[in-house]
Amino acid sequence: MRKTLLKWLLLTALFAYAACITIWANGVAALNVCKGIDVSIENGRAPDTITRHGVLEELKHFPGKIIGAPANSVNTREIERFLGKLSNFESVNCIVNTDGRLDVRVVPMVPAMRVFDGDKSYYINKDGKRIESKASFFVDVPVVSGNFSEKFPPRCLLSVTKFVEKDPILSKVVAMIEVKDQDNIFLIPRIHGHVINLGDTNRLVEKRNAIIAMYKKVLPYKGWETYDTISVKFDGQVVASKRDKSGGNHGAIYENDFDPDETTLSELFDEHEE
Repeated sequence: MRKTLLKWLLLTALFAYAACITIWANGVAALNVCKGIDVSIENGRAPDTITRHGVLEELKHFPGKIIGAPANSVNTREIERFLGKLSNFESVNCIVNTDGRLDVRVVPMVPAMRVFDGDKSYYINKDGKRIESKASFFVDVPVVSGNFSEKFPPRCLLSVTKFVEKDPILSKVVAMIEVKDQDNIFLIPRIHGHVINLGDTNRLVEKRNAIIAMYKKVLPYKGWETYDTISVKFDGQVVASKRDKSGGNHGAIYENDFDPDETTLSELFDEHEE
């Protein structure tokens, strides 16, 4: 009987000790408040200060208190769901470290192109997936505008933007790309006075060589504002339509059919074709 009584007394003491430890730990945890937020960017651009700043800005709108709240009350799952609703991230993981700071780890969706589609504006990644164009996540990438469709979505332009971005000359010359339809893609140069009708997305190297030849051999002598549209859409030739002197510079007004005063530069193309 004594042994049994002693056993129960020991068990009772152990349970009481465990309860006291739990109460004490919860009390200490309640006093340990969240001291700040650290954002880690994984598989993104380094240093990615824009994404880091964007995450912190978004968390200002989180419905629950984070900084200053008891560390054990910070709901990391809810924070993950809150940030996960944004199209800017592939994944979000949150933990509260032992030092009381919230560690937010995000894998960003990397934009490849900025799209202005009618009255809508958004980014797309290399796979054509849309990314919301929030000011807090601004990224300097190639810009494309136009009215796109299911038949010709923005991702069809990725080959063109990538080609222009990697070319040492075109990347400096081209300011943006405008799309009338899939057969009339226009490069808008930083050089004032004309636009370039690239045609479709085929034969990009050939078309690039024709543009460079035009820039080197014709425009410096004819004048940079002599032509309003330079077209390299046709196989084996460059066609330049002269500006309408009476109407002045009509800039972004594009026409498929050139007037009788057009200049065909097929000899120039043949000379510089690789």
